[in-house]
Amino acid sequence: MPRVVVDVMLKPEILDPQGQAVANALPRLGVSDVASVRIGRRIEIEFTGEPDLDRAREIADKLLANPVIEDFTVRVVDADETAGAHS
Repeated sequence: MPRVVVDVMLKPEILDPQGQAVANALPRLGVSDVASVRIGRRIEIEFTGEPDLDRAREIADKLLANPVIEDFTVRVVDADETAGAHS
């Protein structure tokens, strides 16, 4: 069943201390070719019927993201994409 995925990220001009902490830790793991890291959130929404992108955008704008400091994208993905998202 298709799902709507909302990706929420801090705006580029907003400092990302979590991303900086990860980037600073990478050299201790032997990783030296990463310039920067930004941390965000991924939210999956499953509607009872067809995925409704307009409704998902409204949900993201009013509830899931803080539009002052965060941007979000909304897209439809197949179930197989959501199952392997963490691998």
